[in-house]
Amino acid sequence: MVYSLAASTLTLAAPVGCDTSSAEGVEPTAAEAHGPSRVLVTGEDEEMLVLEVTAANKVVLRLPRVEVGQGITTAVAMMIAEELDARLVDVDIPLAEARTKGNQYTGGSSSVRSLYGPARALAATARARLVTAAARRWHLPARSLRTRDTMVVAPDGRTATFGSLTAAAARIHRPDVSSRPKPASEHKVIGRPTGRIDARDIVTGKAKYAGDLEVAGAKPTVVARPPTLGGHLVSVDDRAARAMPGVHAVVKVGGGVAVVAESFHHAFKARDALRITWRPGPLGSLSDAAIRSRLRAAVPSVGAPPRGSAQVEGEFEFAFVSHAPMEVLTAVADVRGDRAEIWFSSQTPMDARESIASAIGLPKSKVRVHVVRGGGSFGRRLNYDAAIEAALISKAARRPVKLMWSRGDDIRHGRMRGASHHRIRASHARGRVVAFSHAMASVSESYERQGLTAQGGVAVRGGVTTVAAGPLPSDSGLYNFGRVSGNSGSVELAMPLGAWRSVDSGTMRTAEEIVVDEVAAELGKDPVAFRRGTLRNKAVKAVLDKVAAAGDWGRPLPSGQAQGVAVHEEYGSCVACLVEIDATDPKNPRVTKVVMAADVGTAVNPRGLEAQLMGTAVDGISTVLRAGLHIDRGAVREGSFADFRYARQQHAPLRFEAHIMPSRREPGGAGELGVPAAAGAVANAYARATRTRPRRFPINF
Repeated sequence: MVYSLAASTLTLAAPVGCDTSSAEGVEPTAAEAHGPSRVLVTGEDEEMLVLEVTAANKVVLRLPRVEVGQGITTAVAMMIAEELDARLVDVDIPLAEARTKGNQYTGGSSSVRSLYGPARALAATARARLVTAAARRWHLPARSLRTRDTMVVAPDGRTATFGSLTAAAARIHRPDVSSRPKPASEHKVIGRPTGRIDARDIVTGKAKYAGDLEVAGAKPTVVARPPTLGGHLVSVDDRAARAMPGVHAVVKVGGGVAVVAESFHHAFKARDALRITWRPGPLGSLSDAAIRSRLRAAVPSVGAPPRGSAQVEGEFEFAFVSHAPMEVLTAVADVRGDRAEIWFSSQTPMDARESIASAIGLPKSKVRVHVVRGGGSFGRRLNYDAAIEAALISKAARRPVKLMWSRGDDIRHGRMRGASHHRIRASHARGRVVAFSHAMASVSESYERQGLTAQGGVAVRGGVTTVAAGPLPSDSGLYNFGRVSGNSGSVELAMPLGAWRSVDSGTMRTAEEIVVDEVAAELGKDPVAFRRGTLRNKAVKAVLDKVAAAGDWGRPLPSGQAQGVAVHEEYGSCVACLVEIDATDPKNPRVTKVVMAADVGTAVNPRGLEAQLMGTAVDGISTVLRAGLHIDRGAVREGSFADFRYARQQHAPLRFEAHIMPSRREPGGAGELGVPAAAGAVANAYARATRTRPRRFPINF
């Protein structure tokens, strides 16, 4: 009943009316659940994509990734529309719920790269079957037919929608035409700047986030949390809270005390009425200065420089940074005695389901995780703290709950980018760099391996600092800098850390690009010319040349204003950034212009890529100039956008340009690519404008 093509990783689904679950772990589609299958092809590779065409002529592909604003649903819809010759408006990309196997990881700038081949191959196979079905219906040679606008067209003008052909197409074992994806030279959709397919739904409120879901009986829930990281509940007097109108339950959880109420207004009012005694967490005596000191001490030695060389050296500090996605963390949980159902935005739903099942004491086969779109992430939704907590509260309260972490909850108790300290030395002789060493230490996440607490947080066992050294894969191999070396150390503190956009590179490359500028100055060379003469990769030189030309590098600027430049290469892609800054008031600098150029191979949606680059520019502006977290005696000082000072409209560049380099090679990664170059360029522009050497970031902290 299921036919597998020997030359393909795709499997034809079973005929109409039969079971089509040929890929273990793929949830039934809407058509399967309510009638005859309209599934045309199911991927047998790691992505396990399922393509369905409904009777209403809608092409449906359940995406094993999460949409968090990066535009992956639009990019995949474009891939499907391209190969099927379907109208983009006829392609729906719902999010797949957690499966039992395959790849559902959203991160590492990998989504477009990993889906580009499988999605196109799936759609190309579906198209071949649809064309063959039409040819057999009309008794015409399949090669005489063509496809357009979600239908098959005969030479005499007859048409048949894909929806009218899908049942017959699902029974075709061997199509009569090629099922190979189109060559890049024939692309009409891929590579064309395209607006997001969900833009109208987002701006009209039709798009549903976890907080918008109406799950039967799920009541708004908030948690009272300790003032310090890892603090413990000593006692709680909840009598006043329980007596307040609209309060349904008050339950203790590992992270504090949860209040379940009729509305979030009632929940927050009751939470504030709780009288709680807390014991400080294990970092209760630790503040920024001590953390910086420990990090500095944990940085390994950079070794001895080559004989006869001169040195350019620098030490750099980067603060903790919150992810602060615009949509706060929200999860809906309905936990019963024999099963559980959870709705939330997750970059790792398979791992989340396993952890939730373990936390509530159910087999994972009894836990269903629905993946919901998220309003931003930047790595925050790789972790699922809120979902585990919601499940535990639902179990304790014996009712469905809709848990929301406030902004303060997430900034003060959520994940953050670890602070780090970097020591870099560039050795030069006879006008060139002959050795480059980069050693660093960061606050480590290793303490989390000690296990989960009842709330899905960490079981901290003291705030002891330890140091571990190891090799560091320095990014400075981008340049022809002779002997390149790197080492890393770590300081293990009981803090909730998480991957933050452009993990490691966001600080490492920033520090290295600052040193590259300082080496150029030491050698009396222009920063752009110096980079051009030492970069190894022609593609990186090309993006650097593009921003230098488009940004009018070297143009005269008034006193207190300057340009800065930086480059980065990662994920099979490269980028350059040129920044102009007005630092006439060094305490209130304003980036006035940003020009970026990127080579990511095939840019499936150039407009989406431009948006990604713009976002990374704002990240660079924020983390270099303004936004960071302070630790005061074991507590995070900041608690909202009022004091966690991410760039706002008044800090955004007055002019932004993004240049996408043409290419026909397969896509590289792009989502995180621009952060290091943008941050480095902002830092270098500030240094030149103020004639200083910034070493601690954010600068105005």
